[in-house]
Amino acid sequence: MTAIQINSVEKSYKGFKALKGVSLSIEEGEFFGLLGPNGAGKTTLISTIAGLIRPDVGSVKIHGHDVVSDFREARKRLGVVPQELVFDPFFTVRETLRLQSGYYGIKNNDAWIDEVMHNLDLTNKADVNMRALSGGMKRRVLVAQALVHKPQVIVLDEPTAGVDVELRQTLWKFIARLNREGHTVVLTTHYLEEAQAMCQRVAMLKLGEVVALDTMAALLRRVSGSQLVVHLTSGDLPPELRHLVSHDEHNNGNKYTLRVNHVNEVEPILARIRESGAVVDDMQLEQADLEDIFLQVVGDKQVGGPQ
Repeated sequence: MTAIQINSVEKSYKGFKALKGVSLSIEEGEFFGLLGPNGAGKTTLISTIAGLIRPDVGSVKIHGHDVVSDFREARKRLGVVPQELVFDPFFTVRETLRLQSGYYGIKNNDAWIDEVMHNLDLTNKADVNMRALSGGMKRRVLVAQALVHKPQVIVLDEPTAGVDVELRQTLWKFIARLNREGHTVVLTTHYLEEAQAMCQRVAMLKLGEVVALDTMAALLRRVSGSQLVVHLTSGDLPPELRHLVSHDEHNNGNKYTLRVNHVNEVEPILARIRESGAVVDDMQLEQADLEDIFLQVVGDKQVGGPQ
């Protein structure tokens, strides 16, 4: 069953087109990554999924329920952890979670609230006022708020931005468990190692368009290839090989990182280096990671306008 269906969504702000016909289908039980540089359209797309922004064109459905025309049913099935730390300073953590439950018409769910607090290490803060919490603890409460109604679809918008390592580990352990139990998870993050470790499929956005969509394994194979790191004790890299040097690589003495698409390309490269008179002191063949794909597909250009 399809958890999130996004059909040809477009959205503009005062002439700036944040989304340009985005279409995605996220299946039930997936752990899906939504990546892109600032200004790519990630936050606009997340806000559209949450029903906070109405698309100019197109539609979004959560488990078959349109987020505009059937907002109540769509919202019941969705839990969103926003980037911003928004909280009511007059309530304790437990009161905050009970109030959030009430928004969904849920009563007497203290057992689940206790479980959520336990899994996010919030139990000893249950009766502490929200305004007395640290930024990291407030972030944990945001996650807990998104989970109090046991949503089938969980959207995490930069959930670990600026938080400590302990929270990141605690959060991912709990979210991974919920995913194993059948919950669909959609993640946006600037920590590419998190996306690579957690996500089964990834969509990359650039300037409001999907520029890559594949499984993590296929994307790693198809887009990035590998990297050959060579250190020369004498001589220099032949000019005809310089186009293979990673565009973000700054020559560190005589150490070069070269892009290769297949292991069969390694020996001809080394042979050409030897023919030029250069001497290879050391070499390593490294599997490229999601960051390499990200740089190749979307580049590091920062774009203005709404995200």
